[in-house]
Amino acid sequence: MGTTSPGENLLATPTGRTQRGAPGPPGATGNAFGWLFWLAVLCELASLARALLFTPIEAHQGAAQKILYIHAAAAFTALYLAFALMAITSVLYLWLGDPKLDRVAASAAEVGLAFTTVVLITGPLWGKPIWGTWWSGDARLTATLFLWLIILGYLILRQAVEDRALRGRYSAVLAILAGLLVPFIHLTVYLFRTMHPQPIMLKPSAPSMPAEMFRTFVLSFGASALLFVALLRARYRLAVSADALDTSHQGPA
Repeated sequence: MGTTSPGENLLATPTGRTQRGAPGPPGATGNAFGWLFWLAVLCELASLARALLFTPIEAHQGAAQKILYIHAAAAFTALYLAFALMAITSVLYLWLGDPKLDRVAASAAEVGLAFTTVVLITGPLWGKPIWGTWWSGDARLTATLFLWLIILGYLILRQAVEDRALRGRYSAVLAILAGLLVPFIHLTVYLFRTMHPQPIMLKPSAPSMPAEMFRTFVLSFGASALLFVALLRARYRLAVSADALDTSHQGPA
């Protein structure tokens, strides 16, 4: 007792119990991250080194402005990649009912939550030396926190509902509602009096940023996007393995 045969998986079920199951898909467990994850980590380190060592210091905000290359890159990745993908695949899931789409939506939500956590940590770190306060009740900050809480609720909902089809439908509806917050968050600086500046990159005209700083931001965002893809890929593999294990324990209908 207490041993497993070679190649046998031990996975935690949604209830927290550990169960034996058949071997999952190749790469689903063990070295789930793979080479893409480590390439993304190297790109993140390279972009961070460029931002700290080779990018000019902004004249008004000083060295604190360099947090932008982490904060804004994480925000773009969470809002315009992770949560956009979550919402789109949720719409498609309600239409087509393909469980693969539900897995992609759930994986994107979980990875997006991690990037949004980075946004909510780096925002106050940047705001304190510039605004003089850690948290101001700023409309964009508050809306982003609200979105973070909705995504957290989405993940809790997925753990609470055992029926796979019902879980997928409930989760898809909540994901779509969360996705509607993304354009609202972008427009908060136009709709409310806010301490956030007007957009300097995502706007109809050219970016309001020196070329050297803009290139650094593009590299930082590219590294964050690559890390998102690597984490999404690993999380999707884990979801496939967990579903296979769940199906094997349910047995034939």
